[in-house]
Amino acid sequence: MADSSQTAPLTDTSQPQLGFDPKRLKQQLRVAERRKTIRAISLVGPLLLFVLVFFLFPIGSLLERSIHSPEFVTIFPQSASILNKTEDLADLDEAAFYGALFTELQTAAKERTFGPVGRRLNQDVPGFISLFKKTARKIKKEKDIPADVKAWFVSKNEKWAEPTYLHAMKRASSAWTDFYMLTALDLQRTDGGEIAAVDEGKALFVDILIRTMEISLGVTVICVLLGYPVSWVLAHASPNVRNILLIGVLFPFWTSLLVRTAAWIIVLQKEGPINSALEILGLIDEPLQLVFNRFGVYVALTHILLPFLVLPLYSVMKAIPNDYMRAAKSLGAKPWVAFFRVYLPQSLPGLSAGAILVFILSIGYYITPALVGGPKDQMISYFIAFYTNNTINWGLASALAFILLVVTLVFYALYQRVTGGKAGMGV
Repeated sequence: MADSSQTAPLTDTSQPQLGFDPKRLKQQLRVAERRKTIRAISLVGPLLLFVLVFFLFPIGSLLERSIHSPEFVTIFPQSASILNKTEDLADLDEAAFYGALFTELQTAAKERTFGPVGRRLNQDVPGFISLFKKTARKIKKEKDIPADVKAWFVSKNEKWAEPTYLHAMKRASSAWTDFYMLTALDLQRTDGGEIAAVDEGKALFVDILIRTMEISLGVTVICVLLGYPVSWVLAHASPNVRNILLIGVLFPFWTSLLVRTAAWIIVLQKEGPINSALEILGLIDEPLQLVFNRFGVYVALTHILLPFLVLPLYSVMKAIPNDYMRAAKSLGAKPWVAFFRVYLPQSLPGLSAGAILVFILSIGYYITPALVGGPKDQMISYFIAFYTNNTINWGLASALAFILLVVTLVFYALYQRVTGGKAGMGV
């Protein structure tokens, strides 16, 4: 008879089996990934908040001023509403408009709040602020609204009968405007609402923008011509020589920008060491004008921005094996052919990255061109600072800053398109 133990099951089915549960594993992985994400956000969050509050928000607020001008709408709401609802000023309800303007100007004159409106309209039509002031002094003496309000305004000043002033108020009757953006591009809206170029004598900002691009491009070219040989020497020099050269390249970063700029004024002035040396050598009979002109701007900006080209280019050149050039020469290529067909293409990522960095930095420089340049050498950043600090014209300053930002982004987009987004990989 067979042993009964041989028929017993091999496993105990009464106990639960331990096995692989894919759903539970996926859930655990999701929980772990969520914890990593929360931990990463908690670490980066303070920095993102700092950038948002102290960088992006102020820039956004500044750029908003280039299209937002609520002065007339805020202080003269009824007058602005009537003008804004009237498509053609020929159909304007003059009694309602001038009645509202009389009441609101009288209130603004007593409370002394018409100043911002006068300054805003004066930017469109010179002389508007004086018209407001003269009328405000007379309107405070009136107790009741005249029967013919428009005739009262014209009797106090004949300019109120000119359509130019009415059209200016019409253009300011909306809080959102293209006035500053058009002004920054040397354009204007005519009384008919069309966009036209300003008079040649008033055109200013397009020439300034072109001048800014010219100076920035010139500085970039000079930095490329000077920085490429320096980077090559750095990449192929012995460690001791390389360290000494790197100290020379990095030295401008260890001194203040203002000090470096002031030093160039001393060096390049008529009584400076350069003119003195040239006179001693007999190369010149009288001192040269080397500062407070375009030459001084190029010299000072090149000295300041050259390290921004050398360092990215050096980092790329250092990674290029020397065997490539030797291989090209061993295959019969002349040195200059090997350089242009083998070495230069491999150094282009660093060269293009450094060049775009120098160009973008140079178009926004303010202190250096303001100190070492002449009146015709000031860049757009100078006028942004001028309208921000001197004339308190934040709208025009914001419009100029917005145009500068757009130009910078356009050049950077072109750079990315030409290089395929790979130019900065070697930095």
